[in-house]
Amino acid sequence: MAVSTSAETPIPVGEVSRLIGGWIDRLGAVWVEGQITQLSRRPGAGVVFLTLRDPSHDISLSVTCYRQVFDKVADVISEGARVVVHAKPEWYAPRGQLSLRAAEIRPVGVGELLARLEQLKKSLAAEGLFAADRKRPLPFLPQLIGLVCGRASAAERDVLENARHRWPAVRFEVRNVPVQGVHAVPKVIEAVQELDALPEVDVIIVARGGGSVEDLLPFSDEQLVRTVSAARTPVVSAIGHEPDSPLLDLVADLRASTPTDAAKKVVPDVGEELARVRQLRDRAWRAVNGFVEREERGLAAALQRPCIQRPQRMVEEREEQITALLERGRRTLGHLLDRADSELAHTLARVVALSPKATLERGYAVLQKADGSAVRSPEEVGADDALRARVAEGEFRVRVEGVPGAVASAGDTDS
Repeated sequence: MAVSTSAETPIPVGEVSRLIGGWIDRLGAVWVEGQITQLSRRPGAGVVFLTLRDPSHDISLSVTCYRQVFDKVADVISEGARVVVHAKPEWYAPRGQLSLRAAEIRPVGVGELLARLEQLKKSLAAEGLFAADRKRPLPFLPQLIGLVCGRASAAERDVLENARHRWPAVRFEVRNVPVQGVHAVPKVIEAVQELDALPEVDVIIVARGGGSVEDLLPFSDEQLVRTVSAARTPVVSAIGHEPDSPLLDLVADLRASTPTDAAKKVVPDVGEELARVRQLRDRAWRAVNGFVEREERGLAAALQRPCIQRPQRMVEEREEQITALLERGRRTLGHLLDRADSELAHTLARVVALSPKATLERGYAVLQKADGSAVRSPEEVGADDALRARVAEGEFRVRVEGVPGAVASAGDTDS
């Protein structure tokens, strides 16, 4: 429960320390995992002092244990080893210090480490941190490369020398950090974040030489993996040798088998690029030259054709064909006109021969009633009927006298 205090009713330091100790005592014994950073075994002392540090954070706790507890694992652990400790938190009231009283210490073996890494790998993969679509392409020609590596290490030398040998103008922004031990993880994370914040850095290389599983363990830390995943700058992992595969290799945008391989993959070789340019230029020249030569040959072949050498020949041939067709058309039209004229003459002769006018010209006449109908029989007219007689040269009126059938007398003519 919270303690009620005020400026007028404060509690003594000893009481505060006692209350803190009471709260810590209620925590009970816990299993704690960490890395040993300091180990103190004083000759003749019955207590061993350890400092246990969290590899992913800048946090450490003091641990004490009886010598008989430590002697059980003294041959297999040393500074830098990862251990699991069963301990009870203790509060040393006179100095206000928190420590752990260890009752059992267990070293974390390689097999257990690998099992934990595999479990962490599956967990991060399920989140999609290793997905291929998250990988960012590297720039073709980086102007400034960020390098995270150990100070004066072979990895740093390999990257710098190989990169500058391939492209002398390339520049580096180097961050020297511990690459193993308790301080490795936070320092590497800090270096990656610093380089990622620089807008002029085009790509970041995290490099380290080979080592044991324990030595490379910082590069499988969850916090480091998440930091690299969140970086906006492409990251290249060059940790250890070809068989080594820390989790950083999986989350990085590109995995290099060695630091030397990282320099070759990040920086193009100026000699190779110049050779490639020359090859492409020669290839382009051959293509253009071949095209021009083919066109010249085609033009020469076209100029050798008769229609090009004597183009008027085509006109002359067509002129002869047109003249022949014109003459043929004229003959055909003449025959058609002659035939039509002959048929018209015959038809006219038949019409003239069958025309009533021709009959009238022979002296015949046609009698017509007032309504214009022709008289064909004497019974069709009556006495005193007025008729018209049509002859070849005109017509005149007649009147019927007497009974039907009698001879009609001629009257006055109309024409």
